[in-house]
Amino acid sequence: KGKMGIGRVKAGALKAGRQVAVGKPGEDARLAKISEVFVFDNLGRKQVDEALAGDVVMFSGVEDVTIGDTIMDKDDQRPMESIAVEEPTVRMTLGVNTSPLAGRDGDKLTSRVIRDRLDKELDRNVALRVSDTDNADTFEVCGRGQMHLTVLVETMRREGFELMVGPPRVIEQVIDGQKCEPYETVEVTVPTENSGAVVDLLNRRKGEMQAMGPSEGAEGMTFLQYLVPTRGMIGLRSAMLTATRGEAVMDSRFDSYKPHAGPIETRDKGSLLAFEAGAATTFGIMNAQERGNLFIDPKTEVFKGMIVGIHQRPGDLQVNVCKTKQLTNMRSAGKDKDNGLVPPVLMSLDDSVEYINDDELVEVTPNFLRMLKNPAMGKKAPQRGK
Repeated sequence: KGKMGIGRVKAGALKAGRQVAVGKPGEDARLAKISEVFVFDNLGRKQVDEALAGDVVMFSGVEDVTIGDTIMDKDDQRPMESIAVEEPTVRMTLGVNTSPLAGRDGDKLTSRVIRDRLDKELDRNVALRVSDTDNADTFEVCGRGQMHLTVLVETMRREGFELMVGPPRVIEQVIDGQKCEPYETVEVTVPTENSGAVVDLLNRRKGEMQAMGPSEGAEGMTFLQYLVPTRGMIGLRSAMLTATRGEAVMDSRFDSYKPHAGPIETRDKGSLLAFEAGAATTFGIMNAQERGNLFIDPKTEVFKGMIVGIHQRPGDLQVNVCKTKQLTNMRSAGKDKDNGLVPPVLMSLDDSVEYINDDELVEVTPNFLRMLKNPAMGKKAPQRGK
């Protein structure tokens, strides 16, 4: 049936096989022919020859129909005011996987296949924007918040794509000569004993309290409403879960563009980087875990520059998680194996995207998530751990 359109008949009737005009206010209308008309019937739909005013219909035949178009009588063209789609507020880059382990997991690897998939997504994801960058293998994707974009990445991952994902950044605008950034209205319902932690968390992210009081219909719960820069929303979900032991319910929506809020605190700890390529060993991980929290298990394949953990101090540190124990005639390689090994920190796609800094990337494949330093952003080599 091709591309389908959905809308409500405001006046007159929509008939299958009829020639119509399609357009928006201020634009030249184009002619099209309605092929089929469907109305919704309970949880399904049924085909009809004609739909009358008030019916919500689905139709085919107009291949280039978009949000905001009006289907009109070709002899009486009076387009209605277009539906406004909210502009994107967050952008990130998606590109070809260039890590040393690329091509081992997925089957959709080239820039052409990635671009075709993004173009296909534009047909149904009306708030999404895709543009080229200076690098032919990397595309800039803009959407309505970090979750909007990570849902797309997760969907592509499950379809067999391998991607290199950059950190999310907000889209700023200059309004009346002043740099402005997007703000969101955030509503949080949290147990009263944890409300102080939430207030502190939102205040540190430049939030402005709009309302606070007991939550209606929920005893022992507090309702908070804040106006927070979208920059401050990046990474907020995991921090909120930690601060409230998972008991907070948070909802957010775009509010407006306001003057830039100034610097917002970011991650204050560095990363632990793999010193060499190979398979991680229990001995290497036990030595490295003294430097911070690790993301990997023994036997995990790593490569040089891969982020394997969180450094307990600011600044990056290289660690040799592939180091093996030297054998002697007194001790065997397997003695006290796994003794004192700390379980790794499990990172989801959202957690990984929130964690990375501007000089870091997330490698996304159907079965693996890896973080690494961006090789295109040359920096001084991090300190080597002993």
